[in-house]
Amino acid sequence: MLQRQLNSVEAHSKIRKKSVWRSWMMQVRRNWQLYALFAPVLLYFILFHYVPMYGVQIAFKDFMANKGIMDSPWVGFKHFERFFDSFYFWRIIKNTMGIGLYELAVGFPIPIILALMINEARSGRFRRFVQTVTYAPHFLSTVVVVGMIMMFLSPVSGLVNFIITSFGGEPVSFMTEPSWFKSIYVWSGVWQGMGWSSIIYLAALAGIDPQLHEAAKVDGAGWLRRIWHINLPGIAPTMTILLILNIGSVLGVGFEKIFLMQNSLNMEASDVIATNVYRSGILGAQYSFSAAVGLFNSIVNFIMLIAVNRIARRVSENSLW
Repeated sequence: MLQRQLNSVEAHSKIRKKSVWRSWMMQVRRNWQLYALFAPVLLYFILFHYVPMYGVQIAFKDFMANKGIMDSPWVGFKHFERFFDSFYFWRIIKNTMGIGLYELAVGFPIPIILALMINEARSGRFRRFVQTVTYAPHFLSTVVVVGMIMMFLSPVSGLVNFIITSFGGEPVSFMTEPSWFKSIYVWSGVWQGMGWSSIIYLAALAGIDPQLHEAAKVDGAGWLRRIWHINLPGIAPTMTILLILNIGSVLGVGFEKIFLMQNSLNMEASDVIATNVYRSGILGAQYSFSAAVGLFNSIVNFIMLIAVNRIARRVSENSLW
């Protein structure tokens, strides 16, 4: 009797799987154009993001190029322990986390404020002018932006120091002072990216029903109250999703800009995980050690992403999944 019931359940499960597969295939045939558009993106992530994960195992090995990944000796958590016990570990973590949180605290709200201000502008010509001016820095290369920073902040011929000395102050060597590094890095990044980052918020604001604003005006609500009670709640789901993504990459501070701004005098504040991986992995040819450091960075970011997404789902109804 029991065997008959088990066979019945198994047969029902097989029929259900076939039904799900058949319905999915019918959906693919019905919407094949959408799946064709999606296929290159899926292929890109598989080839360049998932297939390379095969090489992550060198973080647990003493990688030797002549032996390859598979034949290199297994050493377990040796490279992780070496990184945790290194003299510069806490400095690297403090700098990376400090820059990431500073960038989040400043760089996240400013595009929202800019989008709200642009949305409130009544003159179409003025709005287009502001959008063009704020979008333009995004298209400058990092090398150009760092070159501009060095020119403006030069203690000899920089515009900023010229203004300081004009008011009777002493020239400041901004690029060699560790205390100035984080602020220069973050605020120059905000200047470069705030216009481009505001696009998604402007798109969300465009989707808010204009009748809500008309009804609020009839009730006597000013522009500030309409922003607080209509615009902000309207773009709250977008803000939540982007906040989760930004927090999930707090330790993912970029390499190129920091490397270009870095020098031996500001190393105390500019040495982050990315530059440490570059020095040890590329310059020092310590591939296993640098892979371990990079894997540690990715795991911490992943844990933060999961945690923040869960908190957002409990606090509000908006989350990534």
